[in-house]
Amino acid sequence: MNKRPHNVLGMVARTLLLGTAVTCPHAAQAAITEADFLDEMPVVLSVSRMSQPLNEAPAAVTVIDGDMIRASGFRDIPDLLRLVPGFSVAYTRDNTWAIGYHGMADAFSRRFQVLVDGRSIYGSAYGAVNWGELALSIDDIERIEVVRGPNAATYGANAFLAVINIISKDPGQTPGAFASAQYGEQGMSGLTARYGGDAGDLRYRLTLSAQTRDRFETDVLEDGNTLPVKLGEETQTYFLNGRADYRVSATDEFSAQFGLTEGDWQAGHSKFPEEPGGQAVSAQYVQFKYRRAHNADDEWMVQAYFSRNNLESPNQPELCFDMAELEVVVCPGGVPSPPRYVATGERLEAGIDQLQQRFNLEFQQNKRLAPNWRMSLGAEIRHETVGSQRYFDTQDKLDGTLGRAYANLEWRARPGLLLQGGAMLEHHYFTGTDVSPRVALNYTLAEGHTLRLNVSQAYRSPTFFEQEGKLNYYTTSGLQVQQVIAPSAPLQPERILSREIGYVGQYPAFDLQLDAKLFYDTISDYINSSGSPGRYTNRDDYTVRGGDLQLNWQPVTALRLSAQYARAFIEADPGIDRDLARSAPRNTFSLLARYDLGQGWAASAGVYRSGRMKWLSEGDVTQAFTRWDARLARRWKWLGNEVEAALVGQNLAEDYEEFRDTNIYSRRVYGSLSFGW
Repeated sequence: MNKRPHNVLGMVARTLLLGTAVTCPHAAQAAITEADFLDEMPVVLSVSRMSQPLNEAPAAVTVIDGDMIRASGFRDIPDLLRLVPGFSVAYTRDNTWAIGYHGMADAFSRRFQVLVDGRSIYGSAYGAVNWGELALSIDDIERIEVVRGPNAATYGANAFLAVINIISKDPGQTPGAFASAQYGEQGMSGLTARYGGDAGDLRYRLTLSAQTRDRFETDVLEDGNTLPVKLGEETQTYFLNGRADYRVSATDEFSAQFGLTEGDWQAGHSKFPEEPGGQAVSAQYVQFKYRRAHNADDEWMVQAYFSRNNLESPNQPELCFDMAELEVVVCPGGVPSPPRYVATGERLEAGIDQLQQRFNLEFQQNKRLAPNWRMSLGAEIRHETVGSQRYFDTQDKLDGTLGRAYANLEWRARPGLLLQGGAMLEHHYFTGTDVSPRVALNYTLAEGHTLRLNVSQAYRSPTFFEQEGKLNYYTTSGLQVQQVIAPSAPLQPERILSREIGYVGQYPAFDLQLDAKLFYDTISDYINSSGSPGRYTNRDDYTVRGGDLQLNWQPVTALRLSAQYARAFIEADPGIDRDLARSAPRNTFSLLARYDLGQGWAASAGVYRSGRMKWLSEGDVTQAFTRWDARLARRWKWLGNEVEAALVGQNLAEDYEEFRDTNIYSRRVYGSLSFGW
């Protein structure tokens, strides 16, 4: 979210049922029933915008359902991605998260498309996903579908490495009142209240939440210092969201959503007084959707939304003259300390201001053309506006309009053989027109065993900051003292060519399901910065290869296990990015086990293992770690109402590092209590 330079005046400034059809961003949902989601082979929606069993999807998909969400004990949405093979997840700073898939993880998650009920939350200014500003309670999530691989043929530029599709619960799934509270160590607390109801053909839901976090040890030793360094990490975030669905007729339905977020976040680092010590954030969105479904194979929808994200963080540290180096610097510790540092009487304008706005209009139609042919097609237009005096050196707003059209076609050539093809035609305001195609073949080797072959191409367009960023530092009197980032020459989009061999197998005798893939990706025109002042340029090609798998096993009714494993290799010349080859942990593994103890008691445990890796941009090398979590919960009735109490322990083994070697994630415990009436 907050792009921070590495040097300022010699000092550093651093950043189980899916509801009714309208819940999903895709009109294909009409074909889905409760039986689909209770069946052994899950139905997914996010790959081609058509409902498909997991073994018939043209790409690998991980489904994180409501049971997994609850059993994990996670209360922050990005943490749930630890349950996806190949994903690396870390909290960075200033309420931002770093996420990578087979490496390439930085503080901005620039190579993912993230959707919430069809609304993109990918930020065009810096490429960040503003997880901390989401007006969405983890209690309101029905499921998360993660497409593991490029999916630009369906979602366009920035569906580059993966697509994360978060689907909230339909108001019909949340009747009555609900309240939950959490309290624990490391400043963790949360309070959520929700009410849902119906009136005739109208269903509605309203959720209000307040969340506080302070994730890491606040006082840390750094660079051999004997005195601890203070990290500003405590955040207080409040949000309100609402949704209403109205059935207009037997075929038509209208849905409206809104969300408001306000945050008061600490930030900064006592060693670097030029970094603002706090942030005031706000975010708003409204979303409307109209859908008509004549039958399961003939439907269309129109969707529009507007979103706005704003951040303000003023700061004017004092400038000193360094008598030893004979240069002007920000006063160490924020105050002059003679004789080496002498006050200049000037202050540095180092505050942060960011504004991002988006208006999006989309049309989609799904249709069965013949008994063995299905198609999904659509078009979308989007207008982006960004502004930041700090990062673009202008009070004017920057904007751009992109348009795209796509089609995905499915042909069942014969029983056991499914051929699929699709493409996205897109015109981007920076890079012009590109086409992102995909072809896939799904072949049933034997009943319950499917082989998938997939070749696809995707693009990632440069962000406003990569293309037009201009980061200059001035004194409050207007004197320029340093240029950190300069605008770039016209950039080409990053391009990925992905080849994949996948297998989906069911073993009923063992109550086991396996999904595995091998992949070989070539990435071209990688965008990176260099020089002084820094400018972004396109670099040479590099490759990423490896494999991942996920396994679901339910040997008895009371026990469910989900295991994920990935192994990845990046081969890149150091001239592209000296840290790129080290950004992929060689091995990642996770396991979530859930056991029903009876009489309302349930226990679960999670194990999360990551190898040594280098986080890109402002991250450090973090050592390999194994994290152990556990949860014990009991549900019961009280005066006819549902009650659940839970105790959750996180990282019950040794401390480990997240993103930076000063981000120490220690052992912590929290309790949770929820009521439904």
